[in-house]
Amino acid sequence: MTAVITGIGVWTSSGKGHKEFWETVCAGTVTLSELTRFDRSYYPFTRAGQLRDHEATDIPPRLLAQTDVWTRQGLEEGALALADAGLDLETVAEYGAGVSLASSAGGVEFGQREINALWAAGPHHVSAYQSIAWFYAATTGQTSIHHRIRGQCDAVVAEGAGGLDALAVAGQALDDGTSSIMLCGGTDSALSPYGMVCQWSSGLLSGRAYLPFQDEADGWVPGEGGAVLVAETLDAARLRSAEPYGSIAGYGASIDPSPGSERPSSLRVAIRQALAQARVRPDEIDVVFADAAAVAGWDSTESEALATVFGPRKVPVTAPKSGYGRLYSGGGAVDVATALLAMRHGVIPPAPHRPPAHPALDLVNEAREARLSTALVVARGYGGFNSALVLKAPNATLAPTE
Repeated sequence: MTAVITGIGVWTSSGKGHKEFWETVCAGTVTLSELTRFDRSYYPFTRAGQLRDHEATDIPPRLLAQTDVWTRQGLEEGALALADAGLDLETVAEYGAGVSLASSAGGVEFGQREINALWAAGPHHVSAYQSIAWFYAATTGQTSIHHRIRGQCDAVVAEGAGGLDALAVAGQALDDGTSSIMLCGGTDSALSPYGMVCQWSSGLLSGRAYLPFQDEADGWVPGEGGAVLVAETLDAARLRSAEPYGSIAGYGASIDPSPGSERPSSLRVAIRQALAQARVRPDEIDVVFADAAAVAGWDSTESEALATVFGPRKVPVTAPKSGYGRLYSGGGAVDVATALLAMRHGVIPPAPHRPPAHPALDLVNEAREARLSTALVVARGYGGFNSALVLKAPNATLAPTE
């Protein structure tokens, strides 16, 4: 793959925009809070990674009536990414830009509100936009319409693995010449009663804290938000004299066997595919951004996969997401943004909680200065989805095209 990332738009409970977000995660600050989005007195959930100003966007009023909060977040993250890249899409060829975004929950808050209206007042009180606002592809569609993007547009669904898959789809579109610019990544928000009940029924949520790789871990704490990135071909970036954060060098994906199977998880297969495509050896990976589910079986599977791939070497592993929550389709894209910022600043951000020592992994729990040239991001989705992405730091400058 030859895709370079030139713009980052990130929004989580740890901050809006990559500068605020980076400062928060480097400080190891936990931004999970008591769930206040709705009256939870009848529900067992207590904490979530809530956006502090989740309605504070520059989206036109006409779009507010058409979209769920999840789509509004994606639109805002896309605008942040374009501004960070210094990119005016009006300068791009008519079909030269595309969109590839992941989602898993869809517009559940909008959908619940309109279903309540249906039950309480009848069908004439249901918004006409109910037909599209809940749909998993709504954010991709609204992003393309809002920015007048007419090239390839994709919506990827693979739960927590989807953000990495969406970036891989974007990279392929750039590689095969379908597009020269892609807005890509993922975002999610399901902090409504309906959305939270669906999550709680999985049995994988924690009622107290998000503690990946710890003996007392009992599940993750959900969050909302995500990241949208500007990916370009190297030639397109050079023509704009853009300074990339890094490049997408390799990608791998696999599916775990069905529950109860005697076959092991295939997570290590996805990791090895990504390394092979990037043409890097395990000893050349400087840091791993882990999936870090804080579910006993999931964490042990990930630890074993990393230990198998990296052998006796103690690779640095981090999980900043335990400070702002598991973001489902938004999580992988945020980890990619964080890894790119880590390479630019020469700092590995920590997992906010101190995990126990692991015989084969170097679990980072304090910000650590390091020379970072290559990073591995791992993401998994409920249902057996595994994805891995290798990122490389850019050259110091981009030489002009001859």
